[in-house]
Amino acid sequence: AADKIRLIPQDFFAELCEQIIQHLNHKIPGINTAELCQRIQTSGVDINIGDLAKIANTLSFLFSTAARNNLSTEELVTTLGSGVSPLPKHVVQVIRHVWNEQGKAIAVAEDAGNMATMGQFVDMKWKLGVAMSSDTCRSLKYPYVTVTLTVAEPSGQITDRSFEMTIPQFKNFFRQFKEMASVLETV
Repeated sequence: AADKIRLIPQDFFAELCEQIIQHLNHKIPGINTAELCQRIQTSGVDINIGDLAKIANTLSFLFSTAARNNLSTEELVTTLGSGVSPLPKHVVQVIRHVWNEQGKAIAVAEDAGNMATMGQFVDMKWKLGVAMSSDTCRSLKYPYVTVTLTVAEPSGQITDRSFEMTIPQFKNFFRQFKEMASVLETV
């Protein structure tokens, strides 16, 4: 992943850093690395989502550690320069700019409380389907509901989790959501 950071164009790298800062400041639930990776690949850069996720995790760790240690911009840049393999100039420039502009805000957010240790719910989608037949069974006519939950992991990565339910399972799921909603209305 360290070699791949050199390939990311400066504008995309700046966007990634901005999203990480916003995530650390609790302004967005996470970084959509899948969407960003697709845009980077469309621009002609050969990078996969796994490498981009590693870069995002590393930058998130860098910024949150710098915030906890209350590093100045120059201290952060000096620390980056003392590494085993030097980072490309455009990477250091972006990190310097982002930290100079928004580093203090992260320090305040980190002091306010620790990050959640579980994912944050972002979105939910569902669809109704019917299995008509399969290799082993000619006539299924089996209705099911597919639910896709979008979750922002504590690392900041946004992931989709999908599962299928039978109609009775979905009705139970729906009933539990209604119960939660009624309890929340009393609070």
